[in-house]
Amino acid sequence: MEAERKTFRDDKMKADLISRLKKVEGQVKGVSRMVDEDVYCDDIIHQISAVQAALDAVGKQVLEKHLRGCLVDRIQAGEIEVVDELLVTIKALLK
Repeated sequence: MEAERKTFRDDKMKADLISRLKKVEGQVKGVSRMVDEDVYCDDIIHQISAVQAALDAVGKQVLEKHLRGCLVDRIQAGEIEVVDELLVTIKALLK
C-alpha cells in the first residue's frame, strides 16, 4: 500500500483556497435555489458558468503549487514517472 502523500500549503495560500471554495459553495447553493424557484434557464446557465470559472481558478492555483513544489521536488529526487502523473492530472483538469 502506497504511503499517503500530502502537500504543505502556507497559511496564506490555504486561507485563500478555502475562501475561494466557500464562495464556490455559496454559488452552487445559489444555483440550487434558482432551480427550486423556477428561475429562467438562461440565468441558471450563466450562474453555472460562473461556478465553473471559479472552480477552474482554484484548480489552476492548486496546479501551479503542484508544478512549482511537488513536481520539482519529485523530479529532483529522480522520480521521473511523476511526469506521467502530471499528464493524467492535466487531462482531468481540462475535461
